[in-house]
Amino acid sequence: MFLCLSGATVIDSLDTLYLMELKEEFQEAKAWVEESFHLNVSGEASLFEVNIRYIGGLLSAFYLTGEEVFRIKAIRLGEKLLPAFNTPTGIPKGVVSFKSGNWGWATAGSSSILAEFGSLHLEFLHLTELSGNQVFAEKVRNIRKVLRKIEKPFGLYPNFLSPVSGNWVQHHVSVGGLGDSFYEYLIKSWLMSGKTDTEAKNMYYEALEAIETYLLNVSPGGLTYIAEWRGGILDHKMGHLACFSGGMIALGAEDAKEEKRAHYRELAAQITKTCHESYARSDTKLGPEAFWFNSGREAVATQLSESYYILRPEVVESYMYLWRQTHNPIYREWGWEVVLVSLGEILSDRSRLLRDPGRVQ
Repeated sequence: MFLCLSGATVIDSLDTLYLMELKEEFQEAKAWVEESFHLNVSGEASLFEVNIRYIGGLLSAFYLTGEEVFRIKAIRLGEKLLPAFNTPTGIPKGVVSFKSGNWGWATAGSSSILAEFGSLHLEFLHLTELSGNQVFAEKVRNIRKVLRKIEKPFGLYPNFLSPVSGNWVQHHVSVGGLGDSFYEYLIKSWLMSGKTDTEAKNMYYEALEAIETYLLNVSPGGLTYIAEWRGGILDHKMGHLACFSGGMIALGAEDAKEEKRAHYRELAAQITKTCHESYARSDTKLGPEAFWFNSGREAVATQLSESYYILRPEVVESYMYLWRQTHNPIYREWGWEVVLVSLGEILSDRSRLLRDPGRVQ
């Protein structure tokens, strides 16, 4: 993902270290950014990953501390990303070359991915604010312009778009991987603007209505889930990544039309409950990468290739949003269950190692 850049975890953790008052570790990380985070590198990196982890981390650190080194590094890195937008439509490619400044190719061949080019807006507006250079804001506003203009099947946003023609490449729609953070950035752009970015607000609620109309389902067992859409045919599954949507819908409920607010709060609660069930119904009580609703089985992984857990935060994130909104103690209890189960797995691995020190883990 980062290839030529180093220190992703250091930079992505700066704000956490600061907020947790881990002062010694924060100073060590800051010193690393000052002395060892070099931008005169050659090679390629993911535009999306560099933006959300490096630029997002640097911006957060700057706003928390006011330390100029974070602002300067964020702006310089943002400038390095600009060549990715040199396409006929202005929709950026997924990979940028730091050596040549040319844009590379996304993993989906000649397509750009909705969740990638749709998750730049927050950071790029702040790069403009902190640098005075309008080019960052212009780049992401153009993405909005293209997306507003293009015809969308039933109001849905497919996951793949050609940066050359400006047309959808496949009619695959997902609120999970490939699509997820596009929707998140819309509602958060509305909130970040002090509720003045009405374009983002309208795009968010229009997209949510289409999702609810064409993707939302309730299983025979009463579980609400958001399916994936492939040219009109539904895959009755949710990815763990899609479980952020409970928190997102809860966050956006306040500014929905008055007659829809209670509905969205309940929808958020039901989706979050379904994601909790994907944990509760697994053998380890940790949620799978994806879970299905078919053949009488609900909210469980049905394929070995999806039966794993890689510390994804989306389910616990939704617990936090729902707790903040409702103060229902069940969400804290569910979050604590994840802590206890994760700790149990760690202790179990440690115990096995102690019994068999030669075992490679």
